[in-house]
Amino acid sequence: MFPRRFAALAALAAALMAGGCATREAGPAAPTRIPEAGSTAQLRPGDSLTVALQGVPDPSNNNVQIDEQGLITLPFIGSIKAAGTTLAELSQRVRETYLSRRIYNAVDVSIVVTERFIYVGGEVQRPGRIGWTPDLTVAKAIQAAGGFTLYAKETSVSLVRDQNAYAVDVKAARRDPSRDPRLVPGDSLQVPRSPF
Repeated sequence: MFPRRFAALAALAAALMAGGCATREAGPAAPTRIPEAGSTAQLRPGDSLTVALQGVPDPSNNNVQIDEQGLITLPFIGSIKAAGTTLAELSQRVRETYLSRRIYNAVDVSIVVTERFIYVGGEVQRPGRIGWTPDLTVAKAIQAAGGFTLYAKETSVSLVRDQNAYAVDVKAARRDPSRDPRLVPGDSLQVPRSPF
């Protein structure tokens, strides 16, 4: 009787351990497919804007940049959430804030994006930020950064977007432009060093 119980307990323990191992292995998979660039209409941290206030006693143009928290700061009203909105939504929000706080009785707000950037680092000739354009791809951004250094690992460039990293084979992208993903403002590229 005792050996049977022992064998049953041992089998149960083995099954639980196997089940536990399977559970640990089945975590969230790393993203392998790069999401489409999607809408670039939404504002992002790092975007530079000009906010024009008109129809007020002292019209002004305010050059601001969206900070890491997604905020801009304007005269008399302080910080306003800008990231994740469109230009039209932000213009309306700024206008309503000035009016609701009774700073102005009437104000016209117009906002334009003056600069948007992507960032390139690692094994490129000139690391740093690059001005974003709607047709900018990974290979074009590397080229704009002066090209790869002699030690760059061209087959494994890391594209960071929305806190996810994706590997891009730039050698393959040069041969097949469909494998060269378009970039969105705020993207970051990191070119690793080849072990050889």
